[in-house]
Amino acid sequence: MLPTPDTSHVPYQRVYEPAEDSFLLLDTLSSPSETAFLSTRFASPSPSSASPAPLVLEVGPGSGVVIAFLTAHASTIFGTPHILTTAIDVSPFACAATNLTVPKAVSENPSTSGVWTSAIQGDLVSPFRPGSVEILVFNPPYVPTPDLPAPPPTGLQQLKEKTTFEEDSHLLDLTYAGGRDGMETTDRLIEALPGVLSERGVAYILLCAQNKPEEVKERIRAMGSEGKWKAETVGTSGKQAGWEKLQIVRVWR
Repeated sequence: MLPTPDTSHVPYQRVYEPAEDSFLLLDTLSSPSETAFLSTRFASPSPSSASPAPLVLEVGPGSGVVIAFLTAHASTIFGTPHILTTAIDVSPFACAATNLTVPKAVSENPSTSGVWTSAIQGDLVSPFRPGSVEILVFNPPYVPTPDLPAPPPTGLQQLKEKTTFEEDSHLLDLTYAGGRDGMETTDRLIEALPGVLSERGVAYILLCAQNKPEEVKERIRAMGSEGKWKAETVGTSGKQAGWEKLQIVRVWR
């Protein structure tokens, strides 16, 4: 089992703490079936890519535990250390936490690590050029809620030393509240996949039972006019019932 990155420095009162969903992503992405899939797909440079190194993006990294894991264990997971990793989050506090978590994990695993760039603040994949992302990972706000929280107000768009209880609560709401069916943010991400992923690109998206994952996979398979998109469950949590049951869906073409 590959070691889990340390996140003891993360301010959990305003940044999502690694939980069952985070660890399901780690287990799935390091499983024999997925490392074989990823190594076959990405160990060699893409002839159509301007960069010899695949770009791995985590959307909404929170503490940074997942992207740190992927970066630190790149050779094992992707079959090569020649990858670039980055992350994007609407919360400056999550970006700051991730920018501490990943370099620490890299320093502890120098022989297997890829190349970390930085976490940037932004909305989903909006800053990335079309076709630039090879591997995308998303642990979304998937809990069904009556409303979707508003984006961080002006006062929370930059780091500051002190936050109020209300501000911390708002930041945490953004990490779990998914609106209708828990899918409002995830649907936006899925709609962006054809644009941001490269031709050989793959996305890993976490869903819960109340997100109606079978319907989600059917919608993904129906994207475009050529029927070339695939969506399959490649990891599940141990819970057998209830909305908490989680699964990881791999999306590719």
